[in-house]
Amino acid sequence: MSKRIMVVEDESIVRLDISMMLEDAGYDVVAQVGNGESAVEQAFSQNPDLIVMDIKMPKLNGLKASEIISKRTNIPILLLTAYSQREYIDKAKQANILGYLVKPVKESSLIPAVEIALQQAEKAKVYRQEVEDMKDELTGRKMIEKAKGLIMEKFHVPENTAYNKMRKISMDKQVSLEIVAKKVLLKYKS
Repeated sequence: MSKRIMVVEDESIVRLDISMMLEDAGYDVVAQVGNGESAVEQAFSQNPDLIVMDIKMPKLNGLKASEIISKRTNIPILLLTAYSQREYIDKAKQANILGYLVKPVKESSLIPAVEIALQQAEKAKVYRQEVEDMKDELTGRKMIEKAKGLIMEKFHVPENTAYNKMRKISMDKQVSLEIVAKKVLLKYKS
């Protein structure tokens, strides 16, 4: 399945040129818009895999639009500009900005930048999922420890006895230790 890309550029000829380069390279251009406000709307409705966005635009500039989009989504953004001034580069160092291209954009620089941005976004997605999984695991472990502590306190048993009791219930009922811990906490928590 080809990656879905949105192009945001206020100059229609440049927007069309970039879109054609991307389509020629096998990407699916799902939206072409000419200002930051439309970029925000389309980002939320289209949910592309990548946004190629100009910085200087009417109504809402690309940096502001990127900021708004990044607060609600993890869509990676590749910025375009005719300016290579330090202030723009510094402002572009925010979440989800994965690259910066100076115009005029050539296919020889656009396509590698798009490929790298998409690859980095995929890695970031994997890392976010790993962090989420670790948080869930930690929450589950904390719950098990609390439940084990409650059993120890309520029935005056040592830690290993409390744990083994929970484990036996888990195996007998064929449910996870977290589910047993939740039930213990609901039943005995004052």
